[in-house]
Amino acid sequence: MRTITLEEHFVTPAFLDGPGREFRQNMLKSGGARAEKIFEQLGDMGARRLAEMDAAGIDMQVLSLNFPGTEQSEAAEAIAIARDANDILADAVKKNPTRFAGLAALPTAAPDKAVEELTHRIRQGGFKGAVINGHNRGRYLDDQFYWPILECAETFNVPIYLHPTLPPKGVMAAAYGGFPPDISFLLAGPGWGWHIETATHVIRMMLGGVFDRYPKLQIVVGHMGEGLPFMLPRLEALSRTTKLQRSLGDYLRQNVHYTFAGFNFTATFLNLLLEVGVDRIMFSVDYPYGSMAEAHAFLKQLPVSAADRARIAHGNAERLFGL
Repeated sequence: MRTITLEEHFVTPAFLDGPGREFRQNMLKSGGARAEKIFEQLGDMGARRLAEMDAAGIDMQVLSLNFPGTEQSEAAEAIAIARDANDILADAVKKNPTRFAGLAALPTAAPDKAVEELTHRIRQGGFKGAVINGHNRGRYLDDQFYWPILECAETFNVPIYLHPTLPPKGVMAAAYGGFPPDISFLLAGPGWGWHIETATHVIRMMLGGVFDRYPKLQIVVGHMGEGLPFMLPRLEALSRTTKLQRSLGDYLRQNVHYTFAGFNFTATFLNLLLEVGVDRIMFSVDYPYGSMAEAHAFLKQLPVSAADRARIAHGNAERLFGL
């Protein structure tokens, strides 16, 4: 059975010297030797990563620039970092086209340049979509300022992977402050805040009319849906008070796709399956933060049919990303 993973990360020297500097410092403070290993893995898109994939039975990774991406940068820095990262990623894909595919980093702070970058990478580089790491300094994709990017993705029929980011500074201070810095970072990040933040972003997009304006646009979120499937029935009640063309549940079942991304939890998977159906679910590891071997073992033991397991492992990704 072919396996394709979809939330798999890399970094570049320029990224670590720029927008990734604070993230790296926080990781090293809280993670020690494990964090050092993670950054070694993030920096490799060659023999070492391929060997790990082979050992775990992973056939292809779809790669994207690590959090926080370019979204918290000034426009000029975002443009430079995105181009550099995409150049490096394009080279890695060219060297191993059957093992790697790419999602383009975009300078979301400059939508016209983001459209140029995405257009170029799809037409010339064979990229399969884009990654956006959450809000752009407190502004979300429901803001029409960013809609040229969404229109471009819909026009080319490529998805946008909406990756988590830390909440805006005001939310950070109010909701996650008052603890030691490492605890605040983990609470606001992968322990809780990332997921709530991403779910809120998707809800804003729905309520802001994004999917009415771009009905064919496809968004991908990780971590078994960032809590959205659990809240889907509750969100349906909100639909009665809107003037949207469809219900929120319809958008979540027709415009959003969901990956594992390290959430190897059977109960969480079953909730996602029951709410959105097997055709919206795709395998991923969240490498190098998640274990490829553990994710593959989880995939193999899921309580689904062989045909549905194949859809999750590779079929749905092949269809959505054109792999």
